[in-house]
Amino acid sequence: MDLIVPIDRGLYCPAGDFYIDPWRPVPRALITHAHGDHARFGSDLYVCHEASAPILRKRFGDVRIETAAYGETLNRNGVEISFHPAGHILGSAQIRLAYRGEVWVASGDYKLERDGVSPPFELLRAHAFITESTFGLPIYRWRPQAEIFASINAWWRDNAAAGRASLLFAYALGKAQRVLANIDSGLGPIVCHGAVAAMNAIHREAGVALPPTRRADEIPKADLRRALVLAPPSASASPWAKRFGDYSDALASGWMQVRGNRRRRGLDRGFALSDHADWPGLLSAIEATGAPRVFATHGAAAPLARFLREEKGLDARVYATAYGEEEETIEAAEPAAQAEAAQ
Repeated sequence: MDLIVPIDRGLYCPAGDFYIDPWRPVPRALITHAHGDHARFGSDLYVCHEASAPILRKRFGDVRIETAAYGETLNRNGVEISFHPAGHILGSAQIRLAYRGEVWVASGDYKLERDGVSPPFELLRAHAFITESTFGLPIYRWRPQAEIFASINAWWRDNAAAGRASLLFAYALGKAQRVLANIDSGLGPIVCHGAVAAMNAIHREAGVALPPTRRADEIPKADLRRALVLAPPSASASPWAKRFGDYSDALASGWMQVRGNRRRRGLDRGFALSDHADWPGLLSAIEATGAPRVFATHGAAAPLARFLREEKGLDARVYATAYGEEEETIEAAEPAAQAEAAQ
């Protein structure tokens, strides 16, 4: 019997009687990370890495949460459970299960490049590996993040010289903090949308070093014209954005690897900055596990599984899940952040 199986509520471990990132309410939910498509409201108990707990409480309110440190072993009905860094966002974890000599790893979302915010991805050996495949096609190959941030800095610098604000749209949880931790904060003031500011506060409390940021109503209008403004994608073309007058806008997302996506969104610029592994990263992580069995979830799962079967000789299959793109889920799931966004 497989240690983890997909059923109607999520990825289920029959031996331990728990779920991993369920998309429907369950009695016991193990959470890889706090993005809205992997952590959903309504379960009786959430078990997660300790850095994810404040984010879940911000999103869900007073819910039951148990936490573990990276590498700490929990035991549930004889199944040994441990959380290990996934490198995706603050608190993100791969969940390792060991039972009767079998080791399975559910990776959640992950990336291999160090981002300056979350602990780096830990390579784990396993008999079976459940991998995301958000960008599981050969066209997705990321440039080193230093090059991408140099491009963002240059765009911000040029806009400031022309008297235009620089609106950079990025996921409120994870991507925005990665930008803050790596840009040249000396180029001008940094303004954050309320949804981003709420997540910044949690990161700072966790010890993540971020530069000072302000609300739009805290600085003179003249300074707004040389500011970098971080906001979730849902703020694009909103009344909130109009306060910045003449601005240049851009999106930081792996989807910007395809130029047509930028044109369809009507953006001035697109920066292919992703918190997910690219094609080489996926293949590298999968190979490093040594797992003969691989299960691909969400994104380009079918093409990735087919490649692993035909080119790598692995027993690779698709696990159907309800995970998706954070942009479509997380802001709608954060009423507290929405209330602050009007500031």
